[in-house]
Amino acid sequence: MTKSQIIKKTAAYVKKQTLDESSGHDWWHIYRVWQNAKKIGRQEKADMFIVELAALLHDIADYKFHGGDDTKGTKIASQWLGRLKVDKNVIKHVGNIILAISFKGAGVKNKIKTKEGKVVQDADRLDALGAIGIARVFATGARLNRPIYDPNIKPIIHKSFKSYKKHDSHSINHFYAKLLLIKDRMNTKAGKKMASNRHQYLKKYLARFYKEWEGKI
Repeated sequence: MTKSQIIKKTAAYVKKQTLDESSGHDWWHIYRVWQNAKKIGRQEKADMFIVELAALLHDIADYKFHGGDDTKGTKIASQWLGRLKVDKNVIKHVGNIILAISFKGAGVKNKIKTKEGKVVQDADRLDALGAIGIARVFATGARLNRPIYDPNIKPIIHKSFKSYKKHDSHSINHFYAKLLLIKDRMNTKAGKKMASNRHQYLKKYLARFYKEWEGKI
């Protein structure tokens, strides 16, 4: 089986598994990450086979919807790639990217080390910014039964992944716990440039949100 055939089969498999997902971690999120990963990966001269596989499989089992198990996605992806007889080193590399890709709290050090991992992480983080990022915040919030906003509950800057996973707050607080921090945590030159514009959109949205909340507009 050629690399292009493996990617095509993987895309079809992931689409089938995630098309009806309603939390903002659906097939179209994965598709956008896949496209941005290809764009950034080519500029970074990364191994595109690894980049595409990791982008396609990065959300095959998001820990937020699997009891907090952040290893499940790597296990499922590794089993799938094993069935396609992908090289063991490639499977390990892709699995490590999936395990480390997620934002794990403001005080948690990024464990992504490889060029391919940095590319896919940037592509994933871009989809948490801008207009689409805002839509995904509230889609995920609804799935997790979070209120839109409660001015009495202030945001927490989490110092550990354990704290980040367990903390349950309103959706607006997620902007401060994660989204507004992303711009300065991008890995690649292309990713940083793309994130800057989307970051500004988040800030404008929040300013408008608070004015409407207080009835000033």
